[in-house]
Amino acid sequence: MSKAQRYLPVLLSVYIAFVFVQSLFFKFIDAPETQLIFGTLDAWAAGLIGVEGLFNPGGIFSAKVIGSAELVAAVLLLAGLVVPAWRILNPFGALLAFCIISGAIFFHLFTPLGIVVGNETVPGVDTTGTATDGGLLFFMAVGVWIASVILIGLQRDRLLGLIGKA
Repeated sequence: MSKAQRYLPVLLSVYIAFVFVQSLFFKFIDAPETQLIFGTLDAWAAGLIGVEGLFNPGGIFSAKVIGSAELVAAVLLLAGLVVPAWRILNPFGALLAFCIISGAIFFHLFTPLGIVVGNETVPGVDTTGTATDGGLLFFMAVGVWIASVILIGLQRDRLLGLIGKA
């Protein structure tokens, strides 16, 4: 096994876990940036499909729900690296990260949220106290998406072995 094959999964897993964990504080304390993001998405969902509250606190896609899923993905990724008997958890963490971040990228690209968060004007969403992120959240999401795809690819045999295809 080459050094790249050995250390690339570690680097990618730590990167994904870092991105997810560093954003948890903002999601769990309901920071103004988090209110802007999830308020924008809630207003979009209410206007598009008439369903209000999906992204509000208590909604099925609230910041705390998404943050909890990101925390689980980070724990799976890191536990799969640290505990040899739990190596299978790492590709599951990568799959979960891929699903979470695919949703994030979708919402950045196809809703009023946009690539640069903080530039949007959505009726009923207070933008006071928030500044534009310059696209940082979107580009970090793309980095996580690429890292999770590479991890899934590197560990596809382990995943396929679980369903009897390897």
